[in-house]
Amino acid sequence: MDHTPGGTAWNITRNEKNTFWMVPYILAEDDWLTVDYRMMSVFITIQVIFFPVLAIIALPVNTVTIFILSRGKCGLSRVVTCYLVAMAVADILVLILDLILSKIPLMYTPYLVFVLSMPKVCNIQAALIYTVTDCSVWFTVTFTFDRFVAICCQKLKTKYCTGKTAGVVLGTVTAISCLKNIYWYLRLSEIYTWSINPFICKKRDYYLNFTSEVDLFYYFLTPVFPFLLVLVTNVFTVRHVLVTSRTRRRLRVPGNGQSVRDPEMEKRRKSLVLLLIVSGNFILLWAPFTVFSAWDRICDLTNFVLPPESLRELGIILQLLSCCTNTALYAFTQTKFRVQLTNVVKSPLALFVVKKW
Repeated sequence: MDHTPGGTAWNITRNEKNTFWMVPYILAEDDWLTVDYRMMSVFITIQVIFFPVLAIIALPVNTVTIFILSRGKCGLSRVVTCYLVAMAVADILVLILDLILSKIPLMYTPYLVFVLSMPKVCNIQAALIYTVTDCSVWFTVTFTFDRFVAICCQKLKTKYCTGKTAGVVLGTVTAISCLKNIYWYLRLSEIYTWSINPFICKKRDYYLNFTSEVDLFYYFLTPVFPFLLVLVTNVFTVRHVLVTSRTRRRLRVPGNGQSVRDPEMEKRRKSLVLLLIVSGNFILLWAPFTVFSAWDRICDLTNFVLPPESLRELGIILQLLSCCTNTALYAFTQTKFRVQLTNVVKSPLALFVVKKW
């Protein structure tokens, strides 16, 4: 459905629009310019500057993160390293396909003219973007579940939390994501349409009779369901750690009232910190986009009030930002990772010295 607001802005031809065409509508005094539309104009203007800067920073940062984790010197198990590397690779693909090859170049007319001359470029690109985004999201979910099993399910831990299982899980998620998003190749046309930044592919008219329900299902699978799954899993994990910690503390307190060191609980707390870093970052930065996606798709099926367009633009910014924040969080909270990062900055050739597992 079309959520484009009315007004003179949308009557401007594509050639009359420049990169900062939304700026005049931020402070304009036109009556039809609502607070939501002004906020949307602010976020779109921010994107013009923010997206190139994010690409310049995030791509090398994620690449360095992959090399550091692959060396195996961060004090993390092979299973955890496998999941973190997979998430970093998925984030790089999102940055390349969605940010660098889609949102940034489509802000400029020459690239738009170029891609319009290429057959099927729109729906191919859309299918690839949905696929790598699914991988990025569900890799986070699988990592969260793996840490839940490692912390809360000691009997299942020895069978599930292995490098072989991690490889199978990540491979299965990748395969399902590829198959699942063939739908978007069929769903969308080969043509980009200009209405509001970012550019989008046109919907095929002969799919409109049933696609509202199917779209709702797809947006529930990603990102709504993963978001809820990560949130609930974290709640159970934190609850388990707190209850277990209190129980073990009562059992281990000696007669003189002095507490003793509990290596097992320290190990679990370190695992919990890493889990909350990764999943908490995902929850916070994906929240606006998840809320907008669920709200918008419900509106396709009901007469419910439309979500604010500014929420979508903010969600896009935060969603792409989530592709580069994990490295900073590792550096702040993981001492050995910080040491390795410092060594790489001092001696970039250290990247090529990879530890054999």
